[in-house]
Amino acid sequence: MKETLKIEHGLVYLVGAGPGDPELLTVRAVKLLNEADVVVYDRLISPAVMELVPKGCAKIYAGKASGRHHLAQDEINELLARLARPGRLVVRLKGGDPHIFGRGSEEAEYLAERGIACEVVPGVTAASGCTAALGFPLTHRGYATGVRFVTGHCRSGVDLDLNWASLADPDTTLVVYMGLTNLKQIATKLTEAGLPASIPVAAIASGTMPEQKVCYATLGTIEARVAEAGLTAPVLTVIGRVVALAGLLSGGEAQETGDDPDRRTIGA
Repeated sequence: MKETLKIEHGLVYLVGAGPGDPELLTVRAVKLLNEADVVVYDRLISPAVMELVPKGCAKIYAGKASGRHHLAQDEINELLARLARPGRLVVRLKGGDPHIFGRGSEEAEYLAERGIACEVVPGVTAASGCTAALGFPLTHRGYATGVRFVTGHCRSGVDLDLNWASLADPDTTLVVYMGLTNLKQIATKLTEAGLPASIPVAAIASGTMPEQKVCYATLGTIEARVAEAGLTAPVLTVIGRVVALAGLLSGGEAQETGDDPDRRTIGA
């Protein structure tokens, strides 16, 4: 029995692993990884984070990529319920934060319906982790009075149907998760809804990790620039005036968003 808690009827921890850099894990997350009996982890969990899982702890891969699911969500739900039993400490390790496009609430709901307790350990979500690593904020006086997180990906065969008119607000920073495949559509719809094509954009691949790559452009050029740079998923897209502050707040110069691709694509 682990000293962290007394498990009488089974309990699962939904733990946020952050955007990838293991130094961004919470103290609570590290403690639970060290005490876990079994860790069920997603595709976006970095190898550096997985290295923190002690030898002898069972590790079960439950990753999902677009069109390629090692385990379907229903199977993951059933797996967690099956693993949860008295005396076993189960960690469900999810990229970023479990409740921000992580389907953590669906897993918690499934477990609750079966009388299995679930505790959520929040993590640093990609939006704040990746932008902080690049030196620009999500909100800043005179640049953005708010921030919105949206998904750029839907189930296979389902169109991306967002409220484009409400999203096309130049005073709000828009962060798009999992939007690489639909990047052209997103840029077009936002422009058609009135967001200036000149507004700065940053597309961030493998954010916070040594292999991080970022492409700076404008809303009108981002799709072409990302294709030129060869960015691959996972990619986080940040749209808004705050992107122009990249580098400036850390003592450098604000990023250019002109026509020189060398000034817009930065590798590890």
